[in-house]
Amino acid sequence: MSARVAILAGAGGELGRVTAQRLAAAGFTVVGIDRNEVGLQELPDGIRYDVGDPTDPAVAKNLVERIAVEVGPPEVLVNTIGTYHLGEALDATPEDLRLMVDVNAGTALWLTQAVAPYMRERGAGAIVHVAARHGLEPTGGTATYSVSKAALVHLTRVLDVELRPLGIRVNAVAPEVIDTDKNRPYLPPDVLAHAVSPEAIADSIVYLVSDAASPVSGVVLPAYGA
Repeated sequence: MSARVAILAGAGGELGRVTAQRLAAAGFTVVGIDRNEVGLQELPDGIRYDVGDPTDPAVAKNLVERIAVEVGPPEVLVNTIGTYHLGEALDATPEDLRLMVDVNAGTALWLTQAVAPYMRERGAGAIVHVAARHGLEPTGGTATYSVSKAALVHLTRVLDVELRPLGIRVNAVAPEVIDTDKNRPYLPPDVLAHAVSPEAIADSIVYLVSDAASPVSGVVLPAYGA
């Protein structure tokens, strides 16, 4: 098994699909995972996918194990999975907070746990999670979302400290607003003018997993746009 295998979580979404294409163009054998089978079916020919919900730690582990056996042990993990919630802190419910943390931070942890043994065995690997500006700078009106992304930012830095001695690099990109078909109808023109394209975010991710970025670990790369 000589393929450089990259697992792309969230490959059924627009950012995930674009990133999968960029990784494949960079020479990786890409396997997309997502619970959104319809979205996965939009991946280009030649990019394999497996359907499953990686927000569930057992499912994440089983998906990665199956890919490692059938395709090859992962050299790269890119996690684009995330969800969003509007609401101020005083209005937040336990369910709001639990969902945001489970999806935005928990998924990153479960996927990292699943791929780390394979990367540790080969003494190298690269992981990139998609954080957000809201996790780096306080913003009103998105309390549970911001807290969950702040947790992901800190998790990225903790994972860097723990995994870098094993040869595993962990980084994140932090967009503010991404110009996707899903987001576009809800964005006012002044916000849309500064939104970042999925292609630009994908290019940043591909750089972070590349050999050119071998000295880079523990970085949360701002990708806020102009």
